Order: sequence, then C-alpha cells, then structure tokens
Amino acid sequence: MRIIKGKIQKTKKVVVYGPEGIGKSTFASQFPDPIFIDTEGSTNGMDVSRTQKPSSWQMLNEQVKEIMTSKLCKTLVIDTFDWAKQLCINSILAKYDKNGIEDFGYGNGYVYEKEEIGRFLNLLQDVADSGINVALTAHAQLRKFEQPDEMGAYDRWELKLGKKTSSQISPLVKEWADMVFFANYKTYAVACDKEGKRFKAQGGERVMYTAHHPCWDAKNRDGLPDELPFSYEEIAHIFTFAAGGETTTDSIAEIAEDEISKAVDSETQPPAQHESAQSDLDTSNIPYIPDGIPKALADLMRKYDVSEGDIQLAVSKRGYFPEDTPIANYPKAFIDGVLVGAWNKLYAVISEFQDLPFE
Repeated sequence: MRIIKGKIQKTKKVVVYGPEGIGKSTFASQFPDPIFIDTEGSTNGMDVSRTQKPSSWQMLNEQVKEIMTSKLCKTLVIDTFDWAKQLCINSILAKYDKNGIEDFGYGNGYVYEKEEIGRFLNLLQDVADSGINVALTAHAQLRKFEQPDEMGAYDRWELKLGKKTSSQISPLVKEWADMVFFANYKTYAVACDKEGKRFKAQGGERVMYTAHHPCWDAKNRDGLPDELPFSYEEIAHIFTFAAGGETTTDSIAEIAEDEISKAVDSETQPPAQHESAQSDLDTSNIPYIPDGIPKALADLMRKYDVSEGDIQLAVSKRGYFPEDTPIANYPKAFIDGVLVGAWNKLYAVISEFQDLPFE
C-alpha cells in the first residue's frame, strides 16, 4: 500500500453561474487555452475557439470525447450547462417517444434525466483526468426558500436547472465541481428621495462569491476569500500552478518572463488556430446532405462523413424501410430515437458492415 503525502496538483473543474449578461462567457474565455462548446450562441460576438453548436445530446457527447482524445485545448468550456440539459431532455423524449418529461408518470422522466446527466458528468471527469480543465457556465434563478426548522422564508439564488429537477441535478453538479462561483451585481445601499418615499438601489459592481451563504451556493478548495471582484485575474494563480511542481520565487519569475515573451510575440505574429478551426475551412470531404433531413441528423452526417445512401443501406439491412426510401420520408420518431439517439450503433453498421442492432 502506497501512502501519498502532500498536495496533489490537478486540473480544475469549475462551475460559474449568475444572472444573464453578467459576463460568465467572457470570464471563462480567459481560462488557459479554452475551447467552447456553445450551446446557446452566447460567444458569437467573442474572439474564441469553439466547436459547431451541438444540435443533439449525442453530438454534444461526441464533441466532448473528441476534445478529450485529441487534446485540442487546455480548458473545455460548456456554455451553458442549463441549455445543454435541454438537449438531454430532448434526447430522452425522443428515445421513449414522449411529448414532455411529465408524460412518463411517477416522476420517472426526472429519474432518467438525472441518470443521463450523471453519466455526462462522469465523462467530464474523464476529461479532467486526461489533463484538461473543465468549466461549466450556467444561469441563476431566484427561488423562495424556507428552512424546516426556521420561521419565515427568504430569497435564494440557485443554479437554473428547472423547478423540479434542480433539487436532483444541482447537487450532482456541485459535488462534481472543485469550485462553484456565484457571480452577481453587488448593491451597496438603498437610498430614498427627499420626501423619504421612493427608494433606489446604489452600486452595481460585479463580484463573485466563493463560499457558501444562506442566499447562494458556492465553494472552493483553494483558500480563496469569500468575495472577490468578478475577474479571472483573481483566480489565475490557481491554474498557473495546476500542472504541479513546487512554487518558488524563481519559478514565479520564470513564468512571468515566459508570459511577457508570449505577449511580445503575439504582437508580431498572427494568432494560432486550433486544428478544429482549421478543419472547419476544409469542405472538400463534406458529404452532400439533401433538403428535408433534420439538423440534428445532418450535423452528425457531416461530422462522420456519412451520406444519405449509407444510412439508407443500413436501414434497409435491418428491414425498417426499402433502400430507396428518402430519409426525409422517415417518421420523425424514428429519426430522433433510432438514427440520432443510437448513432454509435448505426455508425458501426455503416462503417464495419456488421449486422448489429441499433434500436
């Protein structure tokens, strides 16, 4: 049995949540060498590296796996997690041919959702174990909270993960993360007019909270102050030394000198592009996608270089439809639940020509 002493420096798993427009995406863009999986289009006006917007839960999982295996970045940012959760719900509804999460009855839909989110967090743990930081941004919601042993209720900020599912999924996310930061606008004082009737809030500075409070959830394991300005510079030192090694005055000087040289080089050289961004420019191998094919399926077809004929052949081998039936004529439930929902099994049939089930 090995006894390991001392601190172990590892990659970080961070959750940043707050009201819309406070700057969560900008904050995450300053993490080391980030690539965004932008689920809601919030980075369109930012100069960042990003994947194609995932149109299905399956595509989101495939993008995470590819980033992990290809080591395309030092930080994976999913912006935002609550929009990614909606892709998860859509996938479950398509798989079981339901119109809404309540249609399952007895709360089973929420159980399926919790299990699927749990598997996704395990995948993100694998990403972190591979040496890539993981950052999740999320919106915040204000909810009336009442403690069982206290009289009265008060407003409390929570992760915006749905009224019924937040109590199940939010604890999973907070337990998974090393750091949970709550960003908000700080109100310094409430002033009234000369007549003493009309009140007006003063202040508006952006701050982030790093420790638990009755009015919000937050935590950190690096000894940060409970309240900090909402700026990446306040936590940059955590990532600077996340790769391990003893932190000394000489090592800090070397890192600072290296950063200065990088800054000087960046003024005279064009910024380097990620391989994923360069590959987006090469359209010579993109298969032709006929009109009428849903976007979620079309995105997977382009990503894996699969043509309509490939899918028609695989579908006909399983006896679902004749080979000459256009994909646009397939039932929507079949496309969502079988083609998109079980893409890995379908792709195995296409690529290896094996008689494998993909229901």
